[in-house]
Amino acid sequence: MAQARAALLFSVVHMLGCEGAATGKEEILPPATNDRPIVGILSQEQSFYLHSKYPEENYTSYIAASYVKDVEASGARVVPILIGKPRSYYEELLKKLNGVLLPGGATYFNQSNGYADAGQYIYEIAMKMNDAGDYFPIFGTCLGFELLIILASGRGEPENRIRCYSYSNMPLDFTPDFRNSKMFAEAPDELVDILANEEVTVNAHQFCIVDKNLNAFNLTKDWQVTSYSDDDFDVQFIATIEHTRYPFYGVQFHPEKNSFEWKLSKKYPHSYSAIKANRYFMDFFVNECRRNVHTFANAAEENKYAIYNYEAKFTGVLGSQHHECYFFEPRGLKN
Repeated sequence: MAQARAALLFSVVHMLGCEGAATGKEEILPPATNDRPIVGILSQEQSFYLHSKYPEENYTSYIAASYVKDVEASGARVVPILIGKPRSYYEELLKKLNGVLLPGGATYFNQSNGYADAGQYIYEIAMKMNDAGDYFPIFGTCLGFELLIILASGRGEPENRIRCYSYSNMPLDFTPDFRNSKMFAEAPDELVDILANEEVTVNAHQFCIVDKNLNAFNLTKDWQVTSYSDDDFDVQFIATIEHTRYPFYGVQFHPEKNSFEWKLSKKYPHSYSAIKANRYFMDFFVNECRRNVHTFANAAEENKYAIYNYEAKFTGVLGSQHHECYFFEPRGLKN
């Protein structure tokens, strides 16, 4: 009953918004009433480096534990979403989840039945849900943010992103209208000041989205850029973005690394201000997930899907950039 009421409320508001009665900051959102949110995190293909550390298991996919911890620190539980499944798997799972996190990583978008194919299913299903008045948020980090824009572009060739290299900690250059966004409308001034003036956002990417990527596919009406950063060669790239209609959000940097990744050579900022500022992003997203009222059938079903069924392995001691990782679906040694 609660789910039906929330969906009806959003549907009415959505229709009013399309007619211009409620737009921008005046948009009325479903109340954040779900105090037991469950967030799905999409796994991705096993990296070559991690595969070399577990050759006998030959795992199909993994999730860095820092994403799981980041979600849990904001008051939600996690369900892993596996790659390589039919569309029906994602359709059924999203009916039980309250939002999806598309994590960063180092996989490619042209591998069949992988991260990008699963991400496309999730993106299309989430759009359909929102169009039906079922408020369903997505948050993309780094690679996940790039995937959101590439999917919005039609996922054609060449991919709608550019090469850029950033392995630095940087501040954000906010746009003049960044406060007219859902992500930053209520962000405390203190946190905005830290993000704008201190080198606290962790960047680790070889691709990025720039203004010309949005312009090339007429995405500027659908996506609002709220900040930029410069890569190691002074290329200005989009650092934060959100969809103007759907509750879809993206950041090019890694808010999860400040609190939960510890490789010394990476020099991630772990200061109090860096932790405090970067916590904001997952806190914001999980609060968006509280607006969704999907549920599992019962506690037993929740437990069946939960991340707690898997053991986080200490991969940092093996030289990985990830302190811990969860691994899924071992295939064993190939003949």
